[in-house]
Amino acid sequence: MCRWMAYKGQSVYLESLLFEPDHSLIHQSLSARKSEVTVNADGFGLGWYDEREEPGLYHEILPAWSDCNLKSLARHIKSPLFFAHVRASTGTSTNRSNCHPFAYKEWLFMHNGQIGEYDELKWMLDRAIPEHLYGHRRGATDSEAIFLLLLSNGLESNPEGAVEKTLTQIRNMMIEKNIEEPLRFTSVFSNGKDMWAVRYSSDEQAPSLYIKNFDNHLVIGSEPLELSGDGWELIPPSSLIKIDGLGYQRTELNVKI
Repeated sequence: MCRWMAYKGQSVYLESLLFEPDHSLIHQSLSARKSEVTVNADGFGLGWYDEREEPGLYHEILPAWSDCNLKSLARHIKSPLFFAHVRASTGTSTNRSNCHPFAYKEWLFMHNGQIGEYDELKWMLDRAIPEHLYGHRRGATDSEAIFLLLLSNGLESNPEGAVEKTLTQIRNMMIEKNIEEPLRFTSVFSNGKDMWAVRYSSDEQAPSLYIKNFDNHLVIGSEPLELSGDGWELIPPSSLIKIDGLGYQRTELNVKI
């Protein structure tokens, strides 16, 4: 399973979250604590917002801890809202086009989890993506397919409805193909102003998702950034979180199957 974190608040240099905490995302890439996979070495990526409307992106296939470019970029990039992701592949190849986060216009999206027996479902998923969005498919992951389905289901105008519609759509495809492996989905996405996060699984093992409010910022991610875990709230399964300003609201997901 992948590890990721997202930040929203006062502008900070990325290194203050990626490298400095005692259980930072870079440390998690070597020694995850809340995942079956402890090492995440199949690439990483950054997405950040600054003065421009569309986000900046950086993807690399090297392990996050071994790329000197990442350390230099994180020391010099300052942002009020950014995503970071370290990847543990669930079957697709290790290349830049498969690294998170994914972007479309002003939107960023990243994901941890998997669609059970994805290879059996890939053709159906790709056919469900409208032609005007399918041209933006760069890689081969289930994560990118989910993002494009979210966009086709109204993400830009109704994020909450798009999430429920997309998860319902995928679950019904899985039922149609008699797939018994679970759909596990923990994600975060943003339009550069607000941020939404989801924790969902069709079984009882939803990937972990934690959130914490600090004095002038908020962090949400796969694991707490401090080894103590003090102040970090575990988001319940089947939750959609909307982060508006430095507060957040939780609603229960209604996935219809």
